[in-house]
Amino acid sequence: MYRHLEQRLKQRISDFLRATYQLELPKIVIEQPPKVDLGEYALPLAFELAKKLRKAPRKIAEEIVAGIGSIEGFEKLELAGAGYINARVDRTQVALALASDQRPTTSDSPSGKILVEHSSINPNKAAHIGHLRNAILGDTFVRLLKSAGREVDVQNYIDNTGVQVADVIVGFLHIEKKSKAEIEQLEHQPRFDYYCWDLYARVSQWYEQDKQNLQVRLQTLHAIEQGGNETAEIADLISTSVLRRHLETMERLDIEYDFLPRESEILHLHFWDAAFTKLKESGVLTFEDQGKNKGCWVMRRAGTSKPLTTDGTLRQGSGQAPNTEEDQKVIVRSNNTVGYVGKDIAYHMWKFGLLGRDFGYRKFFRYPNHKDCWISTSDGEKEHPHFGDVAEIYNVIDARQSEAQNTVIEALRGLGHGEAADHYTHFSYEMVALTPRCAMELGYQLSEEDKTRSYIEVSGRKGFGVKADDLLDTLIASAKKEVDARHPQLSDTERLDIATQIAIGALRYFMLKFTKNSVIAFDFKEALSFEGETGPYAQYAVVRATNIFRKGGLDPVTYSQSNAEDFSKYLNGSDANELWELWLTAAKTSYVIDQCIATTEPAYLAKHTFQLAQMFNTFYHRYPILSEADEGRKQFLLSTAAVVRRELIRVLAVMGITVPAVM
Repeated sequence: MYRHLEQRLKQRISDFLRATYQLELPKIVIEQPPKVDLGEYALPLAFELAKKLRKAPRKIAEEIVAGIGSIEGFEKLELAGAGYINARVDRTQVALALASDQRPTTSDSPSGKILVEHSSINPNKAAHIGHLRNAILGDTFVRLLKSAGREVDVQNYIDNTGVQVADVIVGFLHIEKKSKAEIEQLEHQPRFDYYCWDLYARVSQWYEQDKQNLQVRLQTLHAIEQGGNETAEIADLISTSVLRRHLETMERLDIEYDFLPRESEILHLHFWDAAFTKLKESGVLTFEDQGKNKGCWVMRRAGTSKPLTTDGTLRQGSGQAPNTEEDQKVIVRSNNTVGYVGKDIAYHMWKFGLLGRDFGYRKFFRYPNHKDCWISTSDGEKEHPHFGDVAEIYNVIDARQSEAQNTVIEALRGLGHGEAADHYTHFSYEMVALTPRCAMELGYQLSEEDKTRSYIEVSGRKGFGVKADDLLDTLIASAKKEVDARHPQLSDTERLDIATQIAIGALRYFMLKFTKNSVIAFDFKEALSFEGETGPYAQYAVVRATNIFRKGGLDPVTYSQSNAEDFSKYLNGSDANELWELWLTAAKTSYVIDQCIATTEPAYLAKHTFQLAQMFNTFYHRYPILSEADEGRKQFLLSTAAVVRRELIRVLAVMGITVPAVM
């Protein structure tokens, strides 16, 4: 509702400027006044128009206020200060629409399917806490887009031919000396991904003991990429088993995927060959016959000078200094293996429908809601959904991959696909660490110096980290202790379900409340707290609202009181500003969702949720609703509680958080 009124105000102002001054402003800025008693919107446009119209800002503001006439949904426009215009909405009209859950439809939403790629965990070991941040950010962004009416494909890219998978194979074949049959027996055991976690750390130590051992990695990597051999079969066996565990882990967080494109098919279906030909023909890739990159196919790094020609000289007419080897990004190594970025370029050409090739598809995983998750294959099922060929891409990948992401974007531009490059967004985020207290709670031994640090970094190669399932189990166990103490009358199954909802809500909220470019130091006690900016705090606000209706014998979902006279009586006047501010905040759901999408920053939704929960808790303590003697006022206060409860449930759902019946 808030967003809809803002758009209506913008359109009316734009029409007035065109009719009165013959002016078209590319953007009309609308701000929020510092206090609600000044109005709901503030327009500084008179200051921008002053030079164009050669008039004082206040004079222009006076002309706009006097001449614009009435605007549906607004009470009036007012002149403020040296030229500001404050807009006041019709509080009663807005509240009545909000109470009846009227959500105006908009036709300004862009068309075309959006592809969100997230998680993309190397299928070589168990998922860890850092992967959870990626998946929760990505899943929440998908929910944001869907709530805004967009069509979304959710993809989880599987690098099943990369170095990390090769390292685990090296561990099985060269350290543990296991056969393919023995590995097959192991992968049927519970949490095979945990076994691979420990083995991966041992392989890293083996490399450090003798650098010659790294040659085994290269041989293994080459065999995987080549395919058609036992090493490649073992790689498929391990990566598929670990991938299934990853999906089961994410399912615990209600995170689902539509399609799992695998790197092996990008190679075996010759995606890379098709992309390689186009990249060479367009001059995006050049061959190096000297220097440290001799024998490699390279492209320029984003932000550097133009690509070199095949003989290493500057391209004719570029007018820039020659590239250095540091300016080059190796795409194909001298041993003819393709680097991660090369395969990623081919994959993104497919995403945008620019490659002229497609995957085979088969069903791989079925969710409890009977939704199928598809996986790429060389020869798939005849009937399958259509993936790829999208209008926009968002890749949720950590900030350390910025250069690789920029290289893919530059490759698209170099191929002449500027529009695709413009609709390619690297949704970057920073790492997750642990507070010293959290690390010790998980059983890690810390030095006295480490205990004083603000956070402890984790490392999968060193085996120091938090497995995602371990984290979830610990959170659920901690939450259940609290639920057991508060609700001993419930069955153990009921208490476990409640504890799980609290734990998942705590984790998801914690991962979302920090801006994505902030390093997170995870802490159990902080995440699970029922006070402060946490998931349980927001959940508890909904439970409190529900309890009001339960005690009153009313249904909060179907409850509706829309007496215009009463609404007007209790929402207008200076003493009603606090109540109106609660209603106004509840009206901003779609506005905040749009803000999150435009900035790729879900933290704004977490902040909004906390603000709404905090305001409701103040309202809850200040107004004894069920004991209110004035029946009209009582009905209005119940309407307030019903609206806030509904909007809190709605925004929490977009964050992937459900609310238990009791807490």
